[in-house]
Amino acid sequence: MKKIISLPVLICMLLAATYFTACNNNASSTLAIVNEDSIKKEDSVKKVLARGEYLALHVAVCIHCHSRRDFSKFSGPVIAGTEGMGGGKFDHTILDAIPGTIYSKNITSDKETGIGNWTDDEILRAITQGINNKGDTLFPLMPYANFNHMAKEDLLSIIAYIKTLKPIKNKVPPRELMIPISMAYPAPALEKTVDGNIRPAETDKVKYGEYLITMAACADCHTPYVKGQPDFANVYSGGNTFTIAGFKVASANITPDSTTGIGTWTDTAFINKFNACRQEKGYNYNPGKANTIMPIVDYAGITDGDLKSIFAYLQTVKPVKKLINKYPK
Repeated sequence: MKKIISLPVLICMLLAATYFTACNNNASSTLAIVNEDSIKKEDSVKKVLARGEYLALHVAVCIHCHSRRDFSKFSGPVIAGTEGMGGGKFDHTILDAIPGTIYSKNITSDKETGIGNWTDDEILRAITQGINNKGDTLFPLMPYANFNHMAKEDLLSIIAYIKTLKPIKNKVPPRELMIPISMAYPAPALEKTVDGNIRPAETDKVKYGEYLITMAACADCHTPYVKGQPDFANVYSGGNTFTIAGFKVASANITPDSTTGIGTWTDTAFINKFNACRQEKGYNYNPGKANTIMPIVDYAGITDGDLKSIFAYLQTVKPVKKLINKYPK
């Protein structure tokens, strides 16, 4: 005898089937959304770290100063395995304007001798205001006054990258200054927060170039000093003499003066100055006294587009006629 299903029961069965099918579809949709969100977040993290690595290695060159360099090779490239460990010594024997002896800090994630116990906000304050997690003031050899002009998103990307450095236990000696730190600390320039800083559009080559060259602190070396203070009336005109590893070298005049600066250069000629060090053969040799303290090996990683922007900005600064002897005796 064939069993007859009543209409109410049939309706209930159809509703139940529809409900469970919908639940399964919703579960699949929810899972797809979760997976898509996870992929987006992972891509976002990768982009942040990639931007931070690019800036820390090649523009702000944090790793260059906070690592050990091999000056038996051209431009003193960073010694592999020392990234972020600090301990680099800077004193008046390198540059007369340094009033004492200063050591670059350990910025690896080592909790005892590095910044492994620092919060992001503490690292940000050190980078942009020159105050460490204990409230002590850093000497402005570290260009925190420059970094104070950076967009917060770029600063946070650098911090994110720095935190990926392997921890290295290296206790750095304390500095020994011949002047009170208050004489060197540029307090008024650091009162503003970085929250409102904006990274210029890359399409505005002059503005973006100014942003990059400020981050790279090129003026720190390429601006002459008078009685220990930078001569901003002749910014980028060069002439500072550095002594290190048995050689002396003077910073170049990179103003757009047509006879003693880079006024007749093209952006291609400017890029070619960095191109040579984009391959190991361009720096893996001992140049003897014809060496340079400029971290051109690090700057060589700057993209052609960014170098063109930097060059475009340099063409707008005041030309200064000053002939520089690159290797003074």
